[in-house]
Amino acid sequence: MTLIIQDENVPEFDFDIFETAESTVKKTLLIAGFDMEAEVSLSFVSSEEIRELNKDYRGVDSVTDVLSFPLVGFDHSRPFAEFISENETDSINPDTGEVVLGDIVLCEEKVRSQAKDYGHSEKREFAFLICHSTLHLLGYDHIVDEERLVMEEMQKKVMEALSINR
Repeated sequence: MTLIIQDENVPEFDFDIFETAESTVKKTLLIAGFDMEAEVSLSFVSSEEIRELNKDYRGVDSVTDVLSFPLVGFDHSRPFAEFISENETDSINPDTGEVVLGDIVLCEEKVRSQAKDYGHSEKREFAFLICHSTLHLLGYDHIVDEERLVMEEMQKKVMEALSINR
């Protein structure tokens, strides 16, 4: 698994963001049953920048904590590998053979404020948002209750497996 962290605007936290993000993505992929090699990009933006992205791409004019930009349109009707081989050959990085899942855009300010609001560590909030966004890259969503419950259960399993608790 390759995690590409965009160099500009990388925040300082009291934990290793690369190690935490990489282990969270890996564990999320494992729990979701994604058994291929993958590439994920991670960027950090300000509140103003994520508000603009949210407005431009989702039509929602407000600050959010994390945005996901999947490059593969998984539909969960069949295994990930089968879906990739049949539909998304353009999503394979020709240099590495990895499936390029997409981009995670994270707002540092929201990580810090939500950790405080929820009464847990910034590392926990950071890892949770990386997990949440990775699931979106894999085609999971939380708009419909049935899908939300599936996504919430996977998030819970990932956080427990990482031993990053509230």
